[in-house]
Amino acid sequence: MERRTIGAGALSVGAVGLGCMPMSWAYSTSRQRGDESLRAVHRALDTGSTLLDTADMYGPFTNELLIGRVLKERRADAFVSTKVGLLVGEQHIVANGRPGYVKRACDASLRRLQTDVIDLYQLHRADPEVPVEETWGAMAELVRAGKVRALGLCAVGVRGNRRSGARLYDATLRQLQRVQQVFPVSAVQAELSVWSPEALRTLLPWCEARGIGFLAAMPLGNGFLTGTLTPGQGFEPDDMRARHPRFTAEMMAANQPIVVGLRRVAARHGEAVTPAQVALAWVLAQGPHVVPVPGAKQERWVAENARAADLRLSPEDLAELAGLPRARGSWD
Repeated sequence: MERRTIGAGALSVGAVGLGCMPMSWAYSTSRQRGDESLRAVHRALDTGSTLLDTADMYGPFTNELLIGRVLKERRADAFVSTKVGLLVGEQHIVANGRPGYVKRACDASLRRLQTDVIDLYQLHRADPEVPVEETWGAMAELVRAGKVRALGLCAVGVRGNRRSGARLYDATLRQLQRVQQVFPVSAVQAELSVWSPEALRTLLPWCEARGIGFLAAMPLGNGFLTGTLTPGQGFEPDDMRARHPRFTAEMMAANQPIVVGLRRVAARHGEAVTPAQVALAWVLAQGPHVVPVPGAKQERWVAENARAADLRLSPEDLAELAGLPRARGSWD
C-alpha cells in the first residue's frame, strides 16, 4: 500500500487508516462483537492500514482496551493515534483540558493500549475553562517525556451551519494558530467526504501550506456513501445516526443521487469497484498529506477500504463527483 506522512516529523502511515470507534461506541451496540473487531484490526494491519485511530472516550475506555490486545502482539506494525480531552457521563460529555488531568489520562491510555508510547496524541476538544495553550503545553511535556511522538488537534464546528461556508472552521483555525506557538501541530482531524467537503475551503489548505497531516474523519459519510443503507431502515436508539439530520428517511431518500453518482464512477473502473472505494479515492485525491480514516468493524469492510488506495480517479471522475448535488439534512 502507498505510504503517506503526517507532520514535519515525517511519521509514516498507510494511505488508508482504520477508525476504531464503531467497534465499541456511537453505532449499534447489538452489532458490536469483540472477537470480530479484533480480526478486523489484524486485517487492517495485514493490508497496510497501519493507522489505528481511537480515543479514551470511546466506550469509554473499551476501545483502547480492544486495540491494546492487538498492540500487545503487533506494536511494531501499527501507528497508534488516540485522543484526550473529553469525559463521558451517563447523559452528557464534558471537556477537561486541565494539565494534570491530561497527564493522568495519557498514562491511563498507555496502560490500556499496552504500549510505552503513543504515536499521535490528539486533543479531542479544547476545554472552554482552560486556555488551550495550557492544555497543549501539558501535551507537549508528554512528547518531551517520551510518552508521545506527535500532537494533533480535532476540529470543532463540524456540525454547525454548513451554509456558513468558509467560516465553518474559523474556531479551529484560531485554536491551531494559538497552539502552534507552543508546540508544532503534526495532524488535524476533521470530517471530509464527498457529501461533507467543507474542509476543502480553508482548513485543508491551511494544513497543506504548513506541512501538517490531515486525517479525514467520516470519509464514508457515517456509512451512507457505501450504498449499503436503505432509506427508512431505522437505527437503534444508541446509534448516533438515529439523531443525525441527514439520516431521516426523507433525507436519506433525497440524498440517493450522491450514491448513484458514486456507483456510476465505480462502474467505469470495473465490476469489483464499490461506491465506498470511490468515496475514499476521492478523499485520497485531495492531497498527499490526506489520510482517510473510515470506521469499520468487520474484516471484509477493512479489506475493501484498503483497496481504495489502488484506485486512481481520472479528471473526468473528479469533475463528475464535484458536480454531485449538495447533501441535504433536515435543517434544510
